[in-house]
Amino acid sequence: MDALIVYPESKEQLTALKAVMKAMKVTFEQKSEIYPDHVISGVKESLKQAEDNQLTPYRGIKNMLNLA
Repeated sequence: MDALIVYPESKEQLTALKAVMKAMKVTFEQKSEIYPDHVISGVKESLKQAEDNQLTPYRGIKNMLNLA
């Protein structure tokens, strides 16, 4: 059988969806994709660097490790 991925936009939608699935005896699992703060801050920092044209092109692992 196929699977569905649903993205409710509010807690009310989530509650209603769960109630309907329980009433219909549909098996489901709930997962939250919450990233750690250090990941979020790293992404924000990288986006700011990109906006400020402060990116360094990748030229190989030796260059990155200052072995070149």
